[in-house]
Amino acid sequence: MRRRRTGWRSCFWATAETSPAGKAARKRYKGEGIVNGSPQKVWECLKPDPNGLRVKWDNNVKKFELLEQVSSDVTVCRTVTPSAAMGIISPRDFVDVILVKQYEDGTVTSNATHVNHPSCPPQPGYVRGFNHPCGCFCVPVPGEANKTKLISFFQTDLGGLLPRSVVDSFFPSSMTEFYSNLTKVVKSLK
Repeated sequence: MRRRRTGWRSCFWATAETSPAGKAARKRYKGEGIVNGSPQKVWECLKPDPNGLRVKWDNNVKKFELLEQVSSDVTVCRTVTPSAAMGIISPRDFVDVILVKQYEDGTVTSNATHVNHPSCPPQPGYVRGFNHPCGCFCVPVPGEANKTKLISFFQTDLGGLLPRSVVDSFFPSSMTEFYSNLTKVVKSLK
């Protein structure tokens, strides 16, 4: 397994790992940093909710659609992304089963993976992407009521016929922008 640091911004960092030899060549990305705000505030900005804040600040999320409420903490959602990298990457859509868990210590996690859903076949105008197991953890910082350690990880197959170099250059900068924009929106909440 090969690791490399892919970006720095503020107190956030991201790493990329390639799969071990003999397995599909996909990268896993992990971001980690401290956000000034309680886990509840940070989660309010991150949660996969069709009427939530994320579609307003995350440049990589154009729309969330709730396809099915399986239980109180499990949903099936469609996420739509805009085109990216100056139009080189066409709009994508992703259909995922999402598990949200809240723990006694204040930690909130969101975990997702691709699923086929009968009410959402591939849509014209979008390339169907696939999220392998991914998620984020909003963890309280001990002794700091207004700070959250955010750990995010993803391994996404964007689908389509994109050159590996385009994908490799897109994810690190996108992740850095994600943390930067999240920090701004959490700060703006009262």
